[in-house]
Amino acid sequence: MQSSFRKLGLGLVAFLSLSQVSLFAAAQNADATKLYHRSLAATCANCHGTDGKGVPEAGMPLINNQSSAQILASMKAYKSGAREGTIMPQLAKGYSDEQLQIIANQLGKK
Repeated sequence: MQSSFRKLGLGLVAFLSLSQVSLFAAAQNADATKLYHRSLAATCANCHGTDGKGVPEAGMPLINNQSSAQILASMKAYKSGAREGTIMPQLAKGYSDEQLQIIANQLGKK
């Protein structure tokens, strides 16, 4: 009988340990995903400033006042060639549609 309880106890410890490892891995994955999303949006900071707040006297449009849908529509238009620009068409073509969506979600007005 004691052996059964011991096995049950060891099994429970193993299960809890695996659960903790799974939760830790999930938390790390979520942190990595957030970091990836933020790093994609950070690529816009050179021209549009941190979080799209603009760079004074730089002549670039402010994008922090636009919705995610507006930002995404603009970036897709640059990517397809429907909208002209100097640098944005080349930059937009370097991103997948999924990456453009992530950038728009990160920078768009909530």
